[in-house]
Formats: sequence, structure tokens, C-alpha cells
Amino acid sequence: MTDTSAGPRLLGPADVRQLAARLDLRPTKQRGQNFVIDANTVRRIVRDSGIGETDVVVEVGPGLGSLTLALLEVARRVVAIEVDPLLAGLLPETIATYAPNQADRFEVVLADAMRIEEVPGPPPTALVANLPYNVSVPVLLHMLALLPSLDHGLVMVQAEVADRLAAPPGSKTYGVPSVKAAWYADVRRAGAVGRNVFWPAPNVDSGLVAWTRREPPATTATREQVFTVVDAAFAQRRKQLRSALRPLAGSSEAAESALVGAGVDPTARGEVIRVEDYARIAEGMPW
Repeated sequence: MTDTSAGPRLLGPADVRQLAARLDLRPTKQRGQNFVIDANTVRRIVRDSGIGETDVVVEVGPGLGSLTLALLEVARRVVAIEVDPLLAGLLPETIATYAPNQADRFEVVLADAMRIEEVPGPPPTALVANLPYNVSVPVLLHMLALLPSLDHGLVMVQAEVADRLAAPPGSKTYGVPSVKAAWYADVRRAGAVGRNVFWPAPNVDSGLVAWTRREPPATTATREQVFTVVDAAFAQRRKQLRSALRPLAGSSEAAESALVGAGVDPTARGEVIRVEDYARIAEGMPW
């Protein structure tokens, strides 16, 4: 059982600024650095993520540790992946100071989450993170592909990206992120987050996206082949699929054949079909 009798102290605005001052840190847009300064927000993220005391959580972009501390209130173990050496270097000390009873359940990995090839320790079961907004979709997709043990999770991203990730076929925001995320998981919008809980306040709204792992579509095509078809279908969004897929198939006839074989109307557009349809189309392409 997880001992929460002496749980972590969470960071408030003064704590965040004090830690940043120690590093002479000036948050950069380049790395999407906006630090959460509100304890209620990180507790809400942890609660809505559905993690429990058996979960091994991987966190991407822990920053100064606001969400990390809230995760340690609940999770069995937290592995934080941080690309910034200064932030990664300070994090163990912060955890030891604010969560001394949970420090042995924490590990930080200095790495780029886009390029990391393994996560140390027991297989992670959940991903909970305030993702760097400039790379949130590729990071999420990379982690889902890299870690098949991930069963569920919740990420905070730019509101517009949250809409795209959770969009159903036929909606205005349905696109490449929607289809690729659906390959791995059932994805849903899990609420909004105000700008005033961050330092510095971002100039965009934020949203929460929850997901639960599911089996990918049954198909003889590889994931890479399916994703190549998805990319081609949305490269020129307004084109009918028979035209959009022609360069990939090599001819209009081959594209039309793959679509008809998949039971998809060749005059349809990519924004109206499901990931299962893309998998069947990929099976019929002349790779």
C-alpha cells in the first residue's frame, strides 16, 4: 500500500518562482515552458487521469516539479523525462525537499522524449503530463508507440490540439492527429484549463485529453503503412481520396482499386473515414 500519511507538499506561485530564481531560469517559448503554479490544477489532473496506487507513471516535461509532486501523492512510481539539464538536475532535490517520504519512488531521466528509446524500471502503466505545447502530438504518439504497457493517461495540451486529438470522423477538427491517436487508444476531451494557473501565462488556452489503450485495427498492413496513407489523405484536405492517394498509389486506377477494395467511396474525403477504414485502404495499396 502507498503511504500517503505524510504526502508531498505541492508547489505554489512563490515556490515556483523561488525554484526558477535558483536556476536563473527564464522560461522559453522555444521549449514551451509554462509552469503550473496552482496546486488545485495539478490535483485535478491527477484525479481526472484515473491513476491509482499500483500505477507506474511516466511524465514528460516535469519542469520544476509541480505535477510530479501531485503524482507522487498517488502513484506507485513516477519516472520524469526532462530535456533541460538544469531542470533535470534540480528535480531530485525538489522531490527530496517537498516529498521526502516519496523520494524513493521517483526517478528523473535526462532525455528528449521524442528520441528516448526506453524508460528505466518497471513498465509504465500510465502517461500523465503537461506536454510541451510545440511538440505535444509527436511526443504523445512516440510514447504510445514506444511503451505498449501504457494502459491509460491524461495530457494537458493546447486547447486546439486537444480538440484535434479527440475529434470524431466528420468533424471540422478531425485530422492526422485524430486518426493516429485513434490507432492506439480511445481518446476524449477531459476539460479546459485557464491561463492564470501558469507562470508565465501562455497566450493560448489549454485543454485536457484523456485516453484508454485499445487494440489497433486488425490488419495485414503495418502501422507505418497505415500512417503513410493517413498523411497522404490529409496532405490536401479538400481533395477526394482517389486524387489525394494517387501519388502514393502510383496511378488513379491503383488508388481507386485500393479504396473500392476497402469498401470506401473513392469520392469521399479523408476527414470522414475512421482509422479502421485507413487500415483497409493500406492493405490494398501497391507497396
